[in-house]
Amino acid sequence: MRILGLLLKLAVFFLLLGFAFKNADTVTVRYFLDFEWRAPLVFILLLVFGLGIFAGILTNVMVVARQRRELSALKRELHAQKQVRAPLPVEAA
Repeated sequence: MRILGLLLKLAVFFLLLGFAFKNADTVTVRYFLDFEWRAPLVFILLLVFGLGIFAGILTNVMVVARQRRELSALKRELHAQKQVRAPLPVEAA
């Protein structure tokens, strides 16, 4: 199973490497105020892909942080309710 995973990783690596060699042409990215940036196409694609991953991870981290805050608030509320509703001791007859 390990060898199969390694072979799959190598195949993906060589596919991406071939993609990089095929798309090494320089392109111009134009922005406002006549700003332009020249770079290889594969670099620009990699940069945009990386920014997308970063944005997705950042969004996910914010959601998890909000859920953790809600969970800790609910745990505090449950703990407070358990202390208020402490059972009375039952006397033996």
